[in-house]
Amino acid sequence: MAEDGVVTLYNNTAITDTKKNPVSIKVGLTQMLRGGAILAVSNTNQAKIAEEAGACCLVITEPNRQGISRMPDPALIKQIKRAVSIPIMSRSRIGHFVEAQILERVGVDYIDENEVLAIADEFNFINKHNFRCPFVCGCRNLGEALRRVREGAAMIRTQGDLSGTGNIVETVKNVRCVMGEIRILNNMDEDEVFAFSKKIAAPYDLVAQTKQMGRLPVVHFAAGGIVTPADAALMMQLGCDGVFVGSEVFDNCSDSYKRVRGIVEAVRHYNDPHVLVENSCGLEGEMAGLNVTEESMEQFGE
Repeated sequence: MAEDGVVTLYNNTAITDTKKNPVSIKVGLTQMLRGGAILAVSNTNQAKIAEEAGACCLVITEPNRQGISRMPDPALIKQIKRAVSIPIMSRSRIGHFVEAQILERVGVDYIDENEVLAIADEFNFINKHNFRCPFVCGCRNLGEALRRVREGAAMIRTQGDLSGTGNIVETVKNVRCVMGEIRILNNMDEDEVFAFSKKIAAPYDLVAQTKQMGRLPVVHFAAGGIVTPADAALMMQLGCDGVFVGSEVFDNCSDSYKRVRGIVEAVRHYNDPHVLVENSCGLEGEMAGLNVTEESMEQFGE
């Protein structure tokens, strides 16, 4: 079922040779990101600021554009790779394995099969065992997370707000859902795990492994609406291993470095109130463009 706390692959024709693409190595590569903040950037200037501020990895995104959202331009990826020395991640559309092939060939360190982009395949996710590059996938509950792990995901991203408004409510709800289901699983008898795995539509062996470990079998980050040091510390105290921070933290900001550095420090010292106070001071004006509109609040109230 599992060895050394990582997922074991089955040896059949549907999955590539485990010696060629060992899941243990992919999971190990994502373990290096634990306790860090992953910043979304869309140009070399933002990438350099994020690196200097202490980001553990960069997600390269396309600048805002109309129409269907796709993977970023490979030329932009190469440009940013030359400008920084930290790991690079890039997004592909769900189910679009050719975009993933291109990204792997370009030389990204991680691929994020991301629901923020337009969906290429409504019914099938990428078979991530066919790639050497570690994959990140999103989830909203435990069953979804473990299904993505079975497909080969080496990191799980609990996703909240997709609109970039700075509203963290969806992220908190989904993280609490995942953690709550893990706590329920931990308190179950072994005999009840079969029925529970069927209820959440997840592979039994991964459900049993999650119960044994007391957590997800892969690295678990949170994403969506995280724009302040307090937001980042909240996700860490809820049990996440790190956070994704959207490129909106660079928008309408006179000192992007201060804002990003504050979030990075909050992730590293999420239980230290003195550090959190220090990094939260003077950010109110910087957050002016990241407030939820009255129209959005009316939608949440409906």
